[in-house]
Amino acid sequence: MSRLRRLLAVGVAAAAVALTAVPVHAQEQQDSAYAPTMVVLDASGSMQAPDAAGGTKMDAAKAAVHTFVDAAPAESEVGLSVYGTATGNSDAEKSAGCRDVVTLRKPESIDKAGLNSAVDGITASGYTPIGESLRAAAKELPQSGSRSIVLVSDGEDTCAPPDPCEVAQELNRDGAKIIVHAIGFGVDDRSREQLTCIAQKTGGTYNDAVDGAALKQILPRVSQAALRTYKPIGTPITGTPTYNDAPTATPGQYLDTMGKHEKKYYAVDVPQGATAYVSATLSFPLIRDRDSITNDTSSMDIRVYGAGGQDCNAFDFESTVYSSHGVSLTVAETWDGATKQKGGDSPSADACRGGGRYYFAPEWRGVVEQMPDRVPMELAVAIEPGVSDPGPAATTSTTPFTAPGGEPVSVVGAGSFNAATTLNGSGSYADVVQRGEVVYYRARLDWGQGLAYRVTFDETERHGVDGLSVVTTTLYSPMRKRIDDAFTSYNGDQNILPGNDPALATVPVRYRNRDAGPGDADQSMAGWYYIGVKIGPSHTEGVGSAVPIRIDLHVAGDPEPGPAYESPTADGVFGENATPSDGGASTAESTITMADLEDSDDGGSLMMVLLPAGVIVLIAVLGATIVLVRRRAARK
Repeated sequence: MSRLRRLLAVGVAAAAVALTAVPVHAQEQQDSAYAPTMVVLDASGSMQAPDAAGGTKMDAAKAAVHTFVDAAPAESEVGLSVYGTATGNSDAEKSAGCRDVVTLRKPESIDKAGLNSAVDGITASGYTPIGESLRAAAKELPQSGSRSIVLVSDGEDTCAPPDPCEVAQELNRDGAKIIVHAIGFGVDDRSREQLTCIAQKTGGTYNDAVDGAALKQILPRVSQAALRTYKPIGTPITGTPTYNDAPTATPGQYLDTMGKHEKKYYAVDVPQGATAYVSATLSFPLIRDRDSITNDTSSMDIRVYGAGGQDCNAFDFESTVYSSHGVSLTVAETWDGATKQKGGDSPSADACRGGGRYYFAPEWRGVVEQMPDRVPMELAVAIEPGVSDPGPAATTSTTPFTAPGGEPVSVVGAGSFNAATTLNGSGSYADVVQRGEVVYYRARLDWGQGLAYRVTFDETERHGVDGLSVVTTTLYSPMRKRIDDAFTSYNGDQNILPGNDPALATVPVRYRNRDAGPGDADQSMAGWYYIGVKIGPSHTEGVGSAVPIRIDLHVAGDPEPGPAYESPTADGVFGENATPSDGGASTAESTITMADLEDSDDGGSLMMVLLPAGVIVLIAVLGATIVLVRRRAARK
């Protein structure tokens, strides 16, 4: 029986998010890990005003864009549009000025020199047609999947209609799913209210930049958040409602969809002596209107059946609270039935023993009424061969934590397991994470090695209850199993997770750990181990700045030979030995988003989408104000 998650809540509603990993061969598809993004820049006449940090506000905005462009990933797709450059701001010029929106660069593979040159040529002079600029930016983005816009404005729209908040609603309906992140550059309360509305209507974030120095810090961070994305990927497959016509899944990653209360079957051929690993991940959309939600918990289970449909009594269960916040939910089963010999004593028992065909059936059991009827589902399959020598004995002592020395290395965490940022062994790693973001990193463990880490959330400006967020870190196995996690509340004071132990840690990875007990069974495979860091949104939208974080990682132990597999594969069981891809999406892999499902006339079949993925901003809303520290060990 799998672990059941226990929710500890004393005055705080904290989201326990089960997130996903994919096999390494899928993770290496780095080219599609970034969302197509349009930066919309205000060049109205008010941007000629002096900036407190020196020069004009336009000069400061240009410098901020340069900082972002120079740091943007080479694989990203970034475009640039501007309003207010072709007219003045006199009454006679208003009609033309309110149509004055120009696309300087389309959201294609980033051309840093071209973007920087385009920015340098901007001259501020005209009106502020925010609504029209959002529509124009949306037209430049791909027509399917989630995408993003980063809007920088120093004031409210001076051209409505169209009302920019109503335009934002357009961007978030009819399958468009374009997320707008808004930055107010030295704005007043009225402008802040309008920009916040734009962000809220689309599931984006709002940030205040009081001057040019602040904008130079905030714009790159917000734009980086727009580029980070969780995107379901895999080879298209369609599970069936009964076992006898289920599709066969060989080792790899697949992409399907799952409906509410639906159960789907997949066939996996498991050789004698081998162990099968099968996981299923649902990707939930962010639901902005949560006032009507009374039950926000989603759950999944997965069962194993024999060749004739016999129930093998192998069952795993997972649930997540606050699933309306845009989280993902993974359930995974490790099946060792093929390692057993048929006994001949019982046909029904023998159906679940030895090598042969087995059926794995995930089911979306617990649903939230306000969720879409169908969501994307990733299916991951791995087959571990039998062993002739299992290697060293199991160990149950967790890896001790040793604080690394030296200055932190700057890294940019990824928006999903698909492109998790590699942490190259022991050291300190620094990143900046927006409120409402979840970011992912990975560390390689060889046989005999273990890791221990902790996360420091550095000090930022305090804002009382309005700026309170829940922060979480989670440690995952190569097959998406949650090993351990910790969370606490954050309101600007420096905080460290875990709060009641030196670190979150694995035991040294050994094959025989699977026999030492359920707590360490998920640490019995070499490969990539994942670290997730989440900063929940502020209690009040737009309050609280991005949070600098530091991951202190200690990788310990000398590599060991590991088990002797009877039929080893060059790439390893989980693809951990595979050669990284040089880019270019596999034509055998697809992506799917909620927008694709909503645009489809047939929600029950998988839509093959080969366009770059867009942004899924993972937002969690804090429901109370009591400071709480939580750590939960994952024990099966």
